[in-house]
Amino acid sequence: MTSVAEPSAGLVVVRASVSDPLVEPLLRELEWEYSSRYGGDARGELNRYPAEEFAPPHGVLLLVLENGEPIAGGAFRRYDDSTAELKRIWTAAAHRRRGLARRVVAELEREAEARGYRRIHLTTGPRQPEARGLYLATGYTPLFDTDADPETVGPLPFEKHLDPDSTRTGKA
Repeated sequence: MTSVAEPSAGLVVVRASVSDPLVEPLLRELEWEYSSRYGGDARGELNRYPAEEFAPPHGVLLLVLENGEPIAGGAFRRYDDSTAELKRIWTAAAHRRRGLARRVVAELEREAEARGYRRIHLTTGPRQPEARGLYLATGYTPLFDTDADPETVGPLPFEKHLDPDSTRTGKA
């Protein structure tokens, strides 16, 4: 585990591997969220990509810790040579409405830009309106008809072109 950001209001952002025990709450809550919204076993979705895809040099998994406990996190993997794909954006249920998801997205954007990526791609499920709202609020361009019923679209794709100046200054 490696710290990647200065502590802020008792929070610290660290890099972790998928096998780190601190990642378990993220995986457990995401599995519950996916299963409750879409039915079935979400473990297949969580295991779709090998853990090494979320490790340097092409990927990263970040956790936000408060008093040593994981309360938010997310990851990216290589989508193509110039594009990172955000995955597993999570905020612990007891810590929502604190802006933590925005912080995770901003930290992931900084990490991606530092690794030479110039674009972010992601998808979110049609039954995750709070994720859709997060990406719209943080400058992501929807690659779907936002007036359509999300259930008819399927996974909702978004993209964002990274501006090296804005990610370094925290404007992202």
